[in-house]
Amino acid sequence: MRPAAILETVLYARDLEAIEEFYRRVLELEPFAKEAGRQVFYRLGDQVLLIFNPIATSRAPEEDAPLPVPPHGADGEGHVCFAASGDEITDWRKHLETSGIAIEADFEWPGGGRSIYFRDPAGNCLEFAEPRIWSKQ
Repeated sequence: MRPAAILETVLYARDLEAIEEFYRRVLELEPFAKEAGRQVFYRLGDQVLLIFNPIATSRAPEEDAPLPVPPHGADGEGHVCFAASGDEITDWRKHLETSGIAIEADFEWPGGGRSIYFRDPAGNCLEFAEPRIWSKQ
């Protein structure tokens, strides 16, 4: 057997208020669930982007916790890539720059497809890329 798809992607950030403001203002994403100081969750198509505070999630759950999720967390910068067409990437670049977000890189991959990279307030590396960088249309 092998997995059919990725259901969720996780990034970590200690200041979830700054993360929520950034993802709302810059990416126009609204959380569908959140718990102050612990997590903020976003839907993107059939997938979910989870942003956890590693301080809260790296502890073992209480013995009587309703959901016995094992501890997990990471410190440092993570990465997530959002799919976009070439024209959408051009529009995203303009929008990000207008929003005061620095573009760290903008290039064409040797096999075809463009990517742009920028950061969220936690330092996570965010990317918009054409799916064809992975031979997907």
